[in-house]
Amino acid sequence: MSNTKKILLTEAELLVAIRNKERIGAEALYDMYSSALYGILIRMVQDEELGKDLLQETFVKIWNSIDSFDESKGRLFTWMVNIARNLAIDKLRSKDYRNNSKNQDIEQSGANEHWATGDLNPETLGVKEMVDNLKPESKAVLYLVYFKGYTHSEASKKLGIPLGTVKTRVRIAINALRKLFN
Repeated sequence: MSNTKKILLTEAELLVAIRNKERIGAEALYDMYSSALYGILIRMVQDEELGKDLLQETFVKIWNSIDSFDESKGRLFTWMVNIARNLAIDKLRSKDYRNNSKNQDIEQSGANEHWATGDLNPETLGVKEMVDNLKPESKAVLYLVYFKGYTHSEASKKLGIPLGTVKTRVRIAINALRKLFN
């Protein structure tokens, strides 16, 4: 038999293991969430190496910040997605990244526009069907804000709609997804 069996814990068991800094917590965290978090990161940064680096940073931040997670405020996965997303946004906005991305081939620069049209789908997240069931206007805003890393203001300009409308559509989409997860 192979020793490549994934470790699966309940969310409560995982939290206890991570908070106690147990090795099984780190292994289960990686086994249970690396694919989904990497999928989010790679879609945002469009670079495999950078995605891997950000995934590692995400796990380190989760490990070191687990005491700030409050179960009463939301699900563990949502909290981890926000950590990954924020790290990716910080990286994309960093001066070094912007300077390096200016050196990309013109052909590559068009690849980032796929999110706005929905050409790329979040199958590895396991929520493709849920996202696809959202209203088109909510889906478009969700892709820009959560998968591309746009701020609400940037999404407003990109879509040509008022900032308040963007915020409302994001809230509606998240509430719809939250109902499907529960």
